[in-house]
Amino acid sequence: MVDRVVLRTRRAAGVRAAAAALVGVLALAGCGGGDGTPAKKATTASAARPGPDRIEPLQGSFTPELPARVHSADGHEVTVRDVSRIVPLSGSLSELVFTLGLGEHVVAKDVTATFEQAGKLPVVTRAHDVSAESVLSLRPTLVLADTTTGPTEAIAQIRDAGIPLVVLAPAKGLDDVDRRIDEVAGALGLPDAGAALKKRTDARIAAVRKRIPRRAAGDRPRVAFLYLRGTASVYLLGGAESGASSLLEAAGARDAGKESGLRKDFTAITSEALAKAAPDAILVMTKGLESVDGVDGLLKIPGVAETPAGLDRRVVSVDDGVLLNYGPRTDEVLASIVEQLYGKASS
Repeated sequence: MVDRVVLRTRRAAGVRAAAAALVGVLALAGCGGGDGTPAKKATTASAARPGPDRIEPLQGSFTPELPARVHSADGHEVTVRDVSRIVPLSGSLSELVFTLGLGEHVVAKDVTATFEQAGKLPVVTRAHDVSAESVLSLRPTLVLADTTTGPTEAIAQIRDAGIPLVVLAPAKGLDDVDRRIDEVAGALGLPDAGAALKKRTDARIAAVRKRIPRRAAGDRPRVAFLYLRGTASVYLLGGAESGASSLLEAAGARDAGKESGLRKDFTAITSEALAKAAPDAILVMTKGLESVDGVDGLLKIPGVAETPAGLDRRVVSVDDGVLLNYGPRTDEVLASIVEQLYGKASS
């Protein structure tokens, strides 16, 4: 393949280390009343944008401006001359590459890239367990990684092989969405596509925010983000650094873990911690909820059933991956959370 590739994109339908599996369109819980109160029962429901788990590429044609010289977050200056064989080492990076129109040039994926267009790609990494040999066997012309990607020895091995490798800081909140788009677009030599994607994404997020019921600060629902992996007996309560605070606050809610004084990312769930957080609703990832046998199983975790959320079975569920991606589908994430919290009042 050559360095310059003409991209013709077309419209399609559709926590850090502890939570390395994240990506999809949301589903779940609740039919709230029309008065702006949070949904009272957790029932399976469609996402705000029903449909298959697909990303939506930008419309239009964009030509990569190569070579692209970019600063890697690990201190290296990288020159990208060819984007014909791309290996993104996280689901969120794959999502951005596909959305910017270069999906046909992605030759492998991380296990967290679960959207439909990436379905047939070989899995060569699991975010924190990168196989340098598997990546190199695909003869990539560009590898994209996050600062959380590892092990460091594998990243060094890829770079030492002479492969252009760009490391990016992960997005931790809504304020990082535009920066993340800019950085990936820059690494691909697509600044114009990046500007167009920022405009589209920002407009969609703004449209969702307009639908959020306005409530006094003291009346906003308290929502606790729980990270669950029942098969591994991992039950964690998110704090200020979990990555969920920005979404919850944008949805007109309060992060119960953060407000209860949890300053780090996650802490083990205890009855005492949940009693202090006193959530009105619980936010979980779909596979995490499935891993504990649904809402009934969630209520068996010590302390959950005694919270206001547990008493009302008030659960908000988002498919693993897309929840904390902070990228082109964040408007869908926000819309789903808002719909599940407020029901008809957010329409």
